[in-house]
Amino acid sequence: MKEERKHDWRKLSLIFLGSASALALSHSANAQEVTDGEELRQETVTVQGIRGSLAEATDIKRNAQGVVDAITNEDMGKFPDTNLAESLQRITGVSINRSNGEGSQVTVRGFGPDFNLVLLNGRQMPTAYLEGGAPSSRSFDFGNIASEGIASVEVYKTGLASIPTGGIGSTLNIKTARPLDAPGLRYSAGVKGVYDDSVTSLGDKEVTPEISGIYSNTFANDTFGVALAGSYQERNSGYAQVGTTSGWRGAYLGAENDWGTLPQPPGDTQVTNRPGPDDIYSTPQNVNYSLTDVDRERLNGQATLQYSPGSNFTATLDYFYTQNKVATERADMSVWFNHGDVTSGWTDGPIASPLFYNEDFGDAGSDLSMGGAKYATKSENQSLGLNFDWQATDRLGLVFDVHSSSAESGQDSPYGTSSVISVADFQLRSQAIDFTNDMPVLGLVFQDPFTGIDPSRMISTGSVFSNSYIKTEIDQAQLSGHYDFDTSIVDSVDFGVSATKNKVRSAFANAQRDTWGGVGTADDLPDDIFRRVNIAENFDQFSGSGMTQQDVFVFDFDQMVGIIDSDGDPFNNACGGDGICRSDDFLEDRRIEEESYSAFLQVNNEFDIGVMPAKFIAGLRYETTDVTSPAQVTTPNGVQWVAANEFGLIGLDDPNNLVVQEFTGEYDYWLPAVDFRIDPRDDVVLRASYSKTMTRPGYGDIAGGLSVQQIARVDGGTGTNGNTNLKPFISENFDLSGEWYYDEGGSYLSAGYFRKNVENFIGSGVVTQSPFEVYTPYGGARYNAALAAVGDDAVAIRQWIFENADPSTFEITGTDTNGNFTGNIFGVAGEDPLLTFDIATPVNQETATVDGWEFAIQHFFGETGFGVIANYTIVDGDVAFDDTQVPSSGDPQFAITGLSDSYNLIGFYDKNGLQARLAYNWRDKFLTSTVGVSGTANNPQYVEDYGQLDFNVSYEVRDGWTLFVEGINVTDETTRTVGRTSAYVNFATQTGARYNFGFRFNY
Repeated sequence: MKEERKHDWRKLSLIFLGSASALALSHSANAQEVTDGEELRQETVTVQGIRGSLAEATDIKRNAQGVVDAITNEDMGKFPDTNLAESLQRITGVSINRSNGEGSQVTVRGFGPDFNLVLLNGRQMPTAYLEGGAPSSRSFDFGNIASEGIASVEVYKTGLASIPTGGIGSTLNIKTARPLDAPGLRYSAGVKGVYDDSVTSLGDKEVTPEISGIYSNTFANDTFGVALAGSYQERNSGYAQVGTTSGWRGAYLGAENDWGTLPQPPGDTQVTNRPGPDDIYSTPQNVNYSLTDVDRERLNGQATLQYSPGSNFTATLDYFYTQNKVATERADMSVWFNHGDVTSGWTDGPIASPLFYNEDFGDAGSDLSMGGAKYATKSENQSLGLNFDWQATDRLGLVFDVHSSSAESGQDSPYGTSSVISVADFQLRSQAIDFTNDMPVLGLVFQDPFTGIDPSRMISTGSVFSNSYIKTEIDQAQLSGHYDFDTSIVDSVDFGVSATKNKVRSAFANAQRDTWGGVGTADDLPDDIFRRVNIAENFDQFSGSGMTQQDVFVFDFDQMVGIIDSDGDPFNNACGGDGICRSDDFLEDRRIEEESYSAFLQVNNEFDIGVMPAKFIAGLRYETTDVTSPAQVTTPNGVQWVAANEFGLIGLDDPNNLVVQEFTGEYDYWLPAVDFRIDPRDDVVLRASYSKTMTRPGYGDIAGGLSVQQIARVDGGTGTNGNTNLKPFISENFDLSGEWYYDEGGSYLSAGYFRKNVENFIGSGVVTQSPFEVYTPYGGARYNAALAAVGDDAVAIRQWIFENADPSTFEITGTDTNGNFTGNIFGVAGEDPLLTFDIATPVNQETATVDGWEFAIQHFFGETGFGVIANYTIVDGDVAFDDTQVPSSGDPQFAITGLSDSYNLIGFYDKNGLQARLAYNWRDKFLTSTVGVSGTANNPQYVEDYGQLDFNVSYEVRDGWTLFVEGINVTDETTRTVGRTSAYVNFATQTGARYNFGFRFNY
């Protein structure tokens, strides 16, 4: 597979470089015949490099109406960072989310990716961000876009009536190169090698290629222009992660008595420093250690044609394309807690943290699970747009813009967009977790005489092959205008109308084999399919990595598929006999159609207050939106008890159980905006702004249809139901800021205060109900009889039912290594209780205020070439999460996620062809979710503070030829997501440094 990919990129590079060379050569003869106008153009001096980029961004900030920050390219084909999101994090108030160690989404002033509208050349862009299940996010993934073809990104932090709605955090406008903006022949080509140290023990670390190029030229006396840009990148990356992937049970009060709680006195003899009656604690459901390697192949292309027959008219036709292929391989090891014979130790309250949590399974034993995964996704974005810019008269200018754009993400593998095949060793006698280090430390004891893992004991268990799909299509037409008045009352007005049609399809299919208790015997799996890997060495940046379980088995996924897809017992063609394990029957299929219409009128006036120039803008925007959401979902027709604490719903993959529903909603709003600017001195700008802005609810919240999770527990199942009647988030914004441009070379000092009063935050209304006539064996007649006979041990209860109950109410699939039957126990109507579900439905219910301060300084040290940038953002909100509230104490609580302070420190040098930048970015701890990993309300997840050091250095060895090297996360920083205290680890993730090196040619 890798050889084929190498051949592909080499072939592509030859085609690309050959085309660029041909285009350049086709104009070499013309270069000898230079007109007077071209001589003038060639004599124009353009400041490039770090300093030139910062100076241009400073001009944008200084001249803008409202608070606007920008990042511009340092040279043709060279953005400050190789990733747009990583460049944007250098802006005051902007922080990022990372995926596979690379920036993917942005948070602005504490508002996360769903609250920021991303435009491409002023057009609303569709998104197709895969998140598992039926995807639901409006988040834009910056990882799809290569930075080489981007001219600038502007971040609008304050609202104007003329700015499209959709982002109460900010509106980000990505601008691509336009040939008539820089007339003449210009081109750039670059070759880069990428070495990523994050690749785990699953794969091999190697240098991967990236090539890019951009060509721009104008013809016919600069009336016609063509710009082409393209890039191709391969990147291998990975991460090691340990976490409680099935969540923490609770939180509980010390006085509570439930499955998963600590024994009450006097039966708590195995609990050290037991939490008091009013103390809060949680118990782990599992601990999982995983290695993940990711191979990405990214292709970007742009084409722009411009025609300007005169100074009063310009037509632009452009096409933008991105393709991102991501192939993932994963191996993991996990243990599961049944909360039986547990020994534990705790810190003092009021929030008690676990020091250790151990469980002894005795002779009955338990399983040490190991899994493998292999899957791939493909994302494509396309945008075709047409723009007419016409200065109709000396006073009237009109712009008409129309585009049709799409974003599509789905599977690129026979195994779907996510998968796992599990095997297990059922000779585990006890497991112990130490929570006193940076990562949970696992200790294992096996049944006598075994002392460690052994391939000869591995038994096949269950498998899951998920297939997610999302496609978003946006068709948009906009007409805007500007009219200058010959009057002293109003200088000018801006006006416009737009119509946007947004169609979303999100679908999900699942092929799941619920044989988690084991199927067949160890003889069914050949020993040589397993490879022993030291998993612990991949966590060497965490304390405790040298003490945890060291080894795990990794297996050849394709070979394992061949085994479980074989004919006859015990597997019986688990994938249908053709090796295509995913299902393309999207039994969960949701559609959304949003039709939005808007109009705005904005009045502009410039005047003097004494000797101080001032500008005042006032505008009003009207937005109306209709929402329609048909949904196709399946309903269950039975329940089966498949393992100690796992119950599977039957029928969710049966097309005969399909139901179709349709939901509608609508809303409209008037959104005013006022902006004032005054320059008390030539080098000082003071600003004040007021506006109302809106963000539409997430796709997942408005997509109709009741859907439930296939796996349930002893305490019931879970599900969700969308709400098309949700109102958008409405923010009332206040901004005050001042800027001092104390040096014409680009140095400045700025400070600003912002406040956002936001209403219609979405909360979750959880209703416990039994929407289906399906029955659970837990708590029924057979269960109670077994409980009386063998006691409260799930494995023993299942064995008793297999041996004593009506054979028509269960099926036996095999035996585990302890001689216990494996199989499924079915719920029986009239004998067992109805299965209950916690159904979560989104509702508008909260109002909150976010405010903060932004401080920034940019300073050039004269003509030395040295400079420094420093900025600090303080963000606060009036609704924080109360860590002392537990799920049983009331309804799910609301808190604003994503709020945190952040800062940047950047030092740079730019002189005599040498450019260097050292950048440190830090973000404080923040709340990322009020819901636990397993979906339990009031179980917070916090991302701990994180800082990252990057650098890049380039040197122009001769005119137009530049060598460069870049480093990202060079200090190997790690991330942790925790609960109420740092001991409640949800995820601890180690990636690694990434280095790029290569050369670039510019003309």
